[in-house]
Amino acid sequence: MTKKKLQRFAEMETFSNVIQPAFTDVFEKDYYLKGSWNLLFGNDHPLVLELGCGKGEYTIELARIYPEKNFIGMDIKGSRMWKGARSAIQENLTNVRFLRTRIEIINSCFGSGEVSEIWVTFPDPQLKKKRKRLTSSGFLSRYSRFMQNNGMIHLKTDNSTLYQYTLQLAEMNNFVIRIQTDDLYHSGINDEILDIKTYYEKGFLEQGMNIHYLCFELSHEKAIEEPAGED
Repeated sequence: MTKKKLQRFAEMETFSNVIQPAFTDVFEKDYYLKGSWNLLFGNDHPLVLELGCGKGEYTIELARIYPEKNFIGMDIKGSRMWKGARSAIQENLTNVRFLRTRIEIINSCFGSGEVSEIWVTFPDPQLKKKRKRLTSSGFLSRYSRFMQNNGMIHLKTDNSTLYQYTLQLAEMNNFVIRIQTDDLYHSGINDEILDIKTYYEKGFLEQGMNIHYLCFELSHEKAIEEPAGED
C-alpha cells in the first residue's frame, strides 16, 4: 500500500462523516445504525443512497442540490471515498455521510422503509456474471427489504448491455418506468440532477460514448424475476 493511501486511511479515521464498520459488526448481524440513520443526521428527511460511490462526486452534488434530503455514499474503496468525505467537511455539508462497507451485506445496515431512493452510477457491468450486477434481481430483492415501496432506482451507465438488461428486468417485472434513454445528453431531458458528471463520465463523453439512464420504481408486490439467459 502506498504512503498516500496510508495517509488517507489515517485521515478517514478522523472524519466525523465517515462510518467504517468492522466486518464483525455487519456480517450476519445488524449494524447498530440500522433503522436509526435519521438520528445520526438529526432529522427525518428522506434518505438517498449512492452505491459504489467512488470519489463521492455524485453524492456530494446531490447533497448540494437537495439540502432537504440526506445522502449516503457507499463503497468499499476508502482511498477514493476520502476525497468526497473531505469535500463535504470543507463545505460543511451536514446532509452527507459515507459508509465504507461491502454492498453485499447492505441489509445489515438499513432497516425496513428507511431508504427512499438509490443511485447506481457507472458500476462495473459484470458482463460475465449478471448475478453480481447491482441492478440484478438478487440485489433489487435486497434493496426492497429496506426501501420504501415504489422507491426509485436510478441507473446511469456507459454500458449498453447493463442498461438493456436492467430495462428488460424492469419491464418484465412491471415496474413503473419513470425515464429511459440510451443517449441522455441528446434526449432533450432537462433535469439538473442528470447534468451531474463524474470524472469518469466526462472521459466517456470525450470518447464519444453514449450515456444511458434509467429510472424506475421498485415495487414490493411480488418476488422479482430475473431475465432469461446465461449467468
